[in-house]
Amino acid sequence: MKVLMFGWEFPPHISGGLGTACYGLTKALMQAGVDILFVVPKAFGDEDPGAIRLINASDVAVDVRDEVYRSHEDKISYMEIDSTLLPYATEDEYYRMTEQLESGLGIDQLNLHTQKFNFTGGYGKNLMEEVRRYAVVASNIARDNEFDVIHAHDWLTYLAGLEARKISGKPLVVHMHATEFDRSGNNINQSVYEIERTGMEMADRVIAVSHFTRNLVIHRYGISPEKVITVHNGVDPPKELSYLGIKKNLEEKIVTFLGRITYQKGPEYFIEAAYKVLQKDPNVRFVMAGSGDMLPGMIRRVARLGMGTRFHFTGFLKGDDVDRMFGLSDVYVMPSVSEPFGISPLEAMRSNVPVIISKQSGVSEVLSHALKVDFWDVDAMADAIYGVLHYPSMNTMFRNHGKNEVENIKWEQAGNKVKTIYRQMVHK
Repeated sequence: MKVLMFGWEFPPHISGGLGTACYGLTKALMQAGVDILFVVPKAFGDEDPGAIRLINASDVAVDVRDEVYRSHEDKISYMEIDSTLLPYATEDEYYRMTEQLESGLGIDQLNLHTQKFNFTGGYGKNLMEEVRRYAVVASNIARDNEFDVIHAHDWLTYLAGLEARKISGKPLVVHMHATEFDRSGNNINQSVYEIERTGMEMADRVIAVSHFTRNLVIHRYGISPEKVITVHNGVDPPKELSYLGIKKNLEEKIVTFLGRITYQKGPEYFIEAAYKVLQKDPNVRFVMAGSGDMLPGMIRRVARLGMGTRFHFTGFLKGDDVDRMFGLSDVYVMPSVSEPFGISPLEAMRSNVPVIISKQSGVSEVLSHALKVDFWDVDAMADAIYGVLHYPSMNTMFRNHGKNEVENIKWEQAGNKVKTIYRQMVHK
């Protein structure tokens, strides 16, 4: 079985859990005997896809006269055809075309209707334009490759999945890793919401990463329950255990928050809980690892509370730096307001770190040996942190049983479930 899969990130170039989840799932599917063509907007050249065939959308030429391009052109802010000054033409391409014209080649012979899009592969101000360009490129990729199923991860790739489905007629699976309600609360971006809803309505199956997310999809988007299937995420085993014995060079206990510093992740509740803990025990250090739009406000809040010497901001961490941070940590806290799943607690637990998670998270559905609190209950959160730090038997219990528990939450299980979904659609 061969799957055409659309993603937005591929390690090591990731900005959060989406890239990690896609990578874990694709490796599990490959081990289950599924061939994968994995498309990203921009490949940087240092990826290690292994047996996965990685397709760089930035390398795919598109005919701007194509019907798919025209269906999106009114929503893309640029449009120039039959000009040597084509959008996104590099300097070398411009001079090559100029030289051909000067040699007597007619403008109609230059194939100026064909161009490549220079995707950033990021999340900048032109993100919606890139999403639509990606959909245009997807139709070409679908036309030029053989596959049995299309799999699109999150709203960024839903339009690409839909265009690939139109061209090929193959069944489409869309994977919901996080909804617009998770990211923005009730102050949603209507354009993103419409893409999510349309993608799920048109798809043959919708995979939700938790029952929490499945309920959101059904009740907030009106998607038929029969087509929405829950497949919980997994976690990769650590590559090495050397970081577990890392020396801290300080006596204080370390409590860590690791994630995007945005509304969804609840960083303000972590700060308020930290303040309460420090009132009872000033010999604790708190770390907020990550970046996001709320970071400046969080720094100001820490300063106003007078915690500057006890609170540290590391910026965004990835790869080995994440493992080292867990190696330094005595407690990990995920106070998310709305978390579809949450892989980071699993990563902490595999590193022998006790975890405290919000009840409003999908990962709480699969964990027994984690302390669970409502994200808004900073008193309960502070009590949980204090308890894990000061009661040795409690700390030992969560460390030992938590590590054993997480070792049984594997991507292999998720891969087998997704492969079963593929088979059902192909046979249908």
